[in-house]
Amino acid sequence: MKNAHPRPLSPHLRIYRPQLTSLLSITHRATGIVLAAGSLFLVYWLYALASDAAAYDHAHAMISAWYGQILLFGFSFSLFYHLCNGVRHLFWDAGLGFEIDIVYRSGKAVIGVSIALTFLTWFAAHATGSGP
Repeated sequence: MKNAHPRPLSPHLRIYRPQLTSLLSITHRATGIVLAAGSLFLVYWLYALASDAAAYDHAHAMISAWYGQILLFGFSFSLFYHLCNGVRHLFWDAGLGFEIDIVYRSGKAVIGVSIALTFLTWFAAHATGSGP
């Protein structure tokens, strides 16, 4: 018998509702990609720093521009998120924190601490005059 609308062999994203755990996992992978791309920008900045003044001035102008600030903000959030979630995974590697309520509490803590560290870092950088 030929079915006009064959059903999928396995469930897919349109069937499952996103859960906090799946969103955190996807975000962990995405922040890893952002960190890899941001590392290339860091290498460019270090190269400009080691080069002449014109190269450094160009790199500093890019970092100081509104789009450079957004990229740096995203990079710093990615760094803190990846760090916090990595610590969470270290606890899991030790066999701790697998109870469902702890999984959700630690996931929410990762989000909150990452946001707090990002804003504290940016506040400190601008308050001390270290920010662009």
